[in-house]
Amino acid sequence: MIRIENISKSNSHRILYIEASAALNRGEKIGLVGPNGAGKTTLFRMITGQELPDEGQVSVEKHVSIGYFSQDVGEMEGRSAVTEVMDGAGPVSSVAAELRELEAAMVDPDRLDEMDEIIERYGEVQARYEELDGYGLESRAREVLAGLSFSQEMMDGDVGKLSGGWKMRVALARILLMRPDVMLLDEPSNHLDIESLIWLEQFLKGYDGALLMTSHDREFMNRIVNKIIEIDAGSLTTFSGDYGFYEQQRAQNEKQQQAQFERQQAMLAKEIKFIERFKARASHAAQVQSRVKKLDKIERVEPPRRRQTVMFEFQPAPRSGEDVVNLKNVDKAYGSRTIYKDFSFLIRRKERWCVMGVNGAGKSTLLKLVAGAANPDVGSVTIGASVKVGYFAQHAMDLLDGDLTVFEWLEQEFPRAGQGPLRTLAGCFGFSGDDVEKKCRVLSGGEKARLVMAAMLFDPPNFLILDEPTNHLDLDTKEMLIKALADYEGTMLFVSHDRHFLGALSNRVLELNGDDVHQYPGGYMEYVAQSGHEAPGLAS
Repeated sequence: MIRIENISKSNSHRILYIEASAALNRGEKIGLVGPNGAGKTTLFRMITGQELPDEGQVSVEKHVSIGYFSQDVGEMEGRSAVTEVMDGAGPVSSVAAELRELEAAMVDPDRLDEMDEIIERYGEVQARYEELDGYGLESRAREVLAGLSFSQEMMDGDVGKLSGGWKMRVALARILLMRPDVMLLDEPSNHLDIESLIWLEQFLKGYDGALLMTSHDREFMNRIVNKIIEIDAGSLTTFSGDYGFYEQQRAQNEKQQQAQFERQQAMLAKEIKFIERFKARASHAAQVQSRVKKLDKIERVEPPRRRQTVMFEFQPAPRSGEDVVNLKNVDKAYGSRTIYKDFSFLIRRKERWCVMGVNGAGKSTLLKLVAGAANPDVGSVTIGASVKVGYFAQHAMDLLDGDLTVFEWLEQEFPRAGQGPLRTLAGCFGFSGDDVEKKCRVLSGGEKARLVMAAMLFDPPNFLILDEPTNHLDLDTKEMLIKALADYEGTMLFVSHDRHFLGALSNRVLELNGDDVHQYPGGYMEYVAQSGHEAPGLAS
């Protein structure tokens, strides 16, 4: 369906592709992986014709429809979310728009003299709408939006009043409703809660078209893709299997290549030693010349290209008391909406609580109450002895000084730390080379989140409160964070939609479900086994 043949592409003095080739065939579901800046989005743009390769070609079979979801959703306002989604479904959307105009005209007292023509035209348009299954289209649009956690009120409200994350879901819903021959999905798992993620997994598993997607959620990718295309140093390499298989295969390939490289290096060293030893002796001239010619003809094995992943190690946090935080008989409401009523909850040292709950269940509110960013209406929140709190929330990014560079901000935060440790810290969180000279104001949302987290973990608290800490983190940085937090000796309370993160780090689960509050003594995997579902909003 789509062929990428010997493409080369440069972008702002950076080489992205060198004679790279790959293919996407009917029914294939492919994960596109590579480090940030490797050219994943550029590849999507070349497939859709928004960009052209410098050399080579990207060809798409005739009459193949492509739906492309990107992080740049554009402007949306003035229409309902359901109308916006239906608008992506092709001709039926323009017919639906005319139908709505005619319905408005039929109740307009200023147009009574045109009523016969309006009614006649309404009949024609309605027939065409039925022919295109327009009425079925709206129910399908609502079904997709419901899957992405939209309430009926949000579906019918002005899309312009939604946050950026919800607008992303509207843009994604347009592509899903369209059901094109090929879907190109650039980070569809960003901004989704766990229920929406699991719904999207099921949708994409049942989708019979071809799929090429990127995602920073390994569990999500593992459940959907049957192939991986890796972008590495300008080339495209295809692996059969899911992301887990790709990781194993890549490690095995690197090991084999390293062994080949070492064997060849040993052989070359032996030959060079012979040449150096006997090159001045006339009696060995023929042998020396023969070996020199042999060396010139040997195809050199390159050492494996290893991605630089710097591991981050926590400095030991000071020990806290046994009772870290105690909530007693807490009430909390926003306006007429009650979030907590007579809620009590105790967190003890070294416990790692992940908080599960549907949208609006009070997950972020609980974190704010514990962190002191919100106060209970009734009841008390008591922080224990010697507890040092570190709170990561989205608004924490507002603390960055836009006029400072990344490195200057870190130096301001930690004036006593040396340049070496701060550069290592920056590198662990994706700021290497010239990236540390970027002004904070030009950083993306993901870069800002990484910088705030880096600062919080450099001087570690003994109680971490993390609200969606893995949003915007790429797979390698996320893996580094999980490994670092696995060795962390403090206490944790966190919300995340990343099941790999939840499974790797939790040893307690708090499930919020309206008036129902359940505590599970094991981690996330035990919670799934005991409850029969991966998230509270899903049926067992």
